[in-house]
Amino acid sequence: MSPEQILEIEMKLVLAALQLRYGYDFRHYARSSLRRRLAALGEAFSQGSISGLIPRLIHDPLFLGEVLASLSVPVTGWFRDPATLAVLRQEVVPRLASYPRLSVWLAGCASGEEAYSLAVLFLEEGLLARTRIFATDINDRALAQAEEGIYPLGQIEAAEADYQAAGGRGRFADHLHVAYGYARFQDSLRARIIFAHHNLVSDGVFCEAHLILCRNVLIYFDHILQRRVLSLFEDALIRDGFLCLGEKESLRAIPETSRFQPFESQVRLFIKKERSR
Repeated sequence: MSPEQILEIEMKLVLAALQLRYGYDFRHYARSSLRRRLAALGEAFSQGSISGLIPRLIHDPLFLGEVLASLSVPVTGWFRDPATLAVLRQEVVPRLASYPRLSVWLAGCASGEEAYSLAVLFLEEGLLARTRIFATDINDRALAQAEEGIYPLGQIEAAEADYQAAGGRGRFADHLHVAYGYARFQDSLRARIIFAHHNLVSDGVFCEAHLILCRNVLIYFDHILQRRVLSLFEDALIRDGFLCLGEKESLRAIPETSRFQPFESQVRLFIKKERSR
């Protein structure tokens, strides 16, 4: 049996232990990314053996947080992909302005930078007071950092150009309190964001959303899981609600009966319409 075949067996055993012990199913995550992350875990905690993770994973519940933090992909940034945010500001937000209350679901929020960027955008467009932003992730460590809402000041200063490119109406720093080299978002922003644990693999719909953003998360899922997640988003969105994906993502995995239609060709933005008769 080749080393590659042995490694595949080890991966299956670790993933089975994770699912049977805690209910987290990573079997449909992209294989290459999963292999790299499990190999790094094995190197750090079991002298290089992936299967050596199994005893601790089964018998030490505190180790679960380490595993989830390593296997999830906490990639985010302030006003990431500002061209997409500019389109949201110019084309989507005006359409949402007619609703008395708004729900925005940010799936895969990581450490919160994108959630606060959205809150700033909605505040500047006059909609934040009637908007709830549900920012979810599987990584509890990242969620704790996001809920705290405190970031190094250097990160904020470096994000000014992207804030302006996304259509910012002032200065990014106007929305923060600064002290001792750190920045904390104003309470008016923090109060409109709900950070919560949510597993796209197994959890269901928890709100009726007007806008869902899930950017650069689907690229880490295989076709089966992409289809499941996209169907979940379709169920969560209201009619004429919007779905925003990452620039390398598409709806190829969605069933032919999907109600999503392209809304803006320059970015990965879709609108949910009525089913054709």
